[in-house]
Amino acid sequence: MVWDIYHIFTWQHLMNLIDILIVWFLIYRLIMIIKGTKAVQLAKGIALIIVIRLVAGFLHVVILSYLVDQILSWSVIGMIIIFQPEIRRGLEHLGRSPLLGGNVVAKKSSEIMIEELDKAIQYMSKRRIGALITLQQKTGLEDYIETGIPINATITGALLINIFIPNTPLHDGAVIIKDNKVSVAAAYLPLSDNNTIPKNLGTRHRAAVGISEVTDAITIVVSEETGGVTITRNSNLMLDLTREEYLKYLRAQLVPETDDQPTNFQRMISKMWNWGSSIR
Repeated sequence: MVWDIYHIFTWQHLMNLIDILIVWFLIYRLIMIIKGTKAVQLAKGIALIIVIRLVAGFLHVVILSYLVDQILSWSVIGMIIIFQPEIRRGLEHLGRSPLLGGNVVAKKSSEIMIEELDKAIQYMSKRRIGALITLQQKTGLEDYIETGIPINATITGALLINIFIPNTPLHDGAVIIKDNKVSVAAAYLPLSDNNTIPKNLGTRHRAAVGISEVTDAITIVVSEETGGVTITRNSNLMLDLTREEYLKYLRAQLVPETDDQPTNFQRMISKMWNWGSSIR
């Protein structure tokens, strides 16, 4: 059989491919948004119900199939209620997407955040005020946020300094920054059992390493013994950084690029569109 290439590479097939890519991308973003949150367990429960329905249909179990169908019919409303925080966070992520011009806004807010962090770090380092600040990245920190005291305030150097002033109610524990806001203070982070951590480092440093072992969060530690600044991420411990070093690292990790060049995704869509137009 001779295959007609023009019947294979048709405009309809191109649209089907784009459709699959869009659905795959949305599912991937949904997984990344709920990763590290309690919504993962709910998603597993929904997946289990779907599997039960498929098995019941295959075995022709009428009553069980009917009950599961009723659960699935009402699950849409339940999912909207249960996943309301994740849906809101997903829409916020979409609003900050480079495809919608959100990258410029994200860059500006990230730069402001780094400036305020720098003010607090410099003040506390010079006066040897201990601090533990965790910045959420792709992995959710909801389980740790729930252990803290809600703040939900704009990041300022003055706020961070006041939180970590010794003998105040919020100074003991970690500040967690989420979506460029101070989400909570006095949160508990998991302590690392890594034996390679220098013995002279205290609980703050072990907590910083601990959270870096289970998430991709960036954690900043100011030592109350030496005033040294440490950053941890992905189990890496960067000790006694200078101001230039930690600012360079934070900008590299947190400030998105906003050049006028199209993104890889935009280039791919443009190429597919041009290719599709050429074969029509």
